[in-house]
Amino acid sequence: MVDEFSLIQSIQPKEKRHKDLMTGIGDDAAVYRTDHHAEQMICMDTMTEGIHFTSATMKAYDIGWKALAANISDIAAMGGFPDYYLVSVAMPSEWSSEMKEMYRGMEDLGSMFQMDLIGGDTTSSRSGLVITITAVGHAEQGKVFLRSGAKPGDLVFVTGYLGESAAGLALLLKDIDINDQKAKHQLIKSHQRPMPQVEAARLLRGIPSRFAVNDISDGLASEANEIAEASGVTININYQSLPVSKSLSQLDAHDQRRFMLSGGEDYQLLITAPEENSEVLRDVFMKHGVLLTKIGVVTRGRPEVYLIDKGTKTLLTKSGYNHFKSNKE
Repeated sequence: MVDEFSLIQSIQPKEKRHKDLMTGIGDDAAVYRTDHHAEQMICMDTMTEGIHFTSATMKAYDIGWKALAANISDIAAMGGFPDYYLVSVAMPSEWSSEMKEMYRGMEDLGSMFQMDLIGGDTTSSRSGLVITITAVGHAEQGKVFLRSGAKPGDLVFVTGYLGESAAGLALLLKDIDINDQKAKHQLIKSHQRPMPQVEAARLLRGIPSRFAVNDISDGLASEANEIAEASGVTININYQSLPVSKSLSQLDAHDQRRFMLSGGEDYQLLITAPEENSEVLRDVFMKHGVLLTKIGVVTRGRPEVYLIDKGTKTLLTKSGYNHFKSNKE
């Protein structure tokens, strides 16, 4: 088993990326100054071996990358800038030699957004690897995005492509297969090293408009229902409008559908915006090369989501990943 203090020394950052950070790793707690003109935000996510990954689907580097990506995505969905993160690891002996690689995955992703690692905890585990990350960020006052911000008449948008991560996992588990090796590599990469949409959140902050935002971690169907419930509105999604990547198009229609609607961990953003601001929204995203697609509308009604597919309208329930029930489709 790796020595805890040696591990801490090996992962201790050589520099501080934030001038407000006073004390990071190496003491009983981290200390940083707060900006009284900003809203502070904090979130936490846990990844558990056997639930979120196995040694067959994720290498240590990818586990670190993805665990931090999930937290950064939550900060982005709230309209925030990610600043700091803390890591708690429960580690079985068979993973001890891999810990530096896991932290390297976090460091490589965190450095893209100028995040500082400021602390955490390490302990042993007898039942698989468990990694919990707490991320701290901030948003400009009045620029926090909530799920409750959708109103009737809004349009519904999504960034990037959907379903690639779930397809990548299915490929790793050998539940499906495709002949196109380039597409296969892209889908697996989307699962192992997703990119949180910090840039999309930055673009939204620059547009004077009202938004409701949710990150797509548990699947489009689940996240759309969360916005509908929080806002007290009906969301209507046009299936033919969903953006299909070239890689996902290599799969049959049934697999494409289930991965786009119910596959999670894409970490794209689901956005509602007033129709009168939609042209500006699309122009800004196009100018910066960020894919944004209109996929539906918000209407008055019960807090529900409907899928419109070739003229047929059906109720779209929370069919994404749920930790506390069977997730078989």
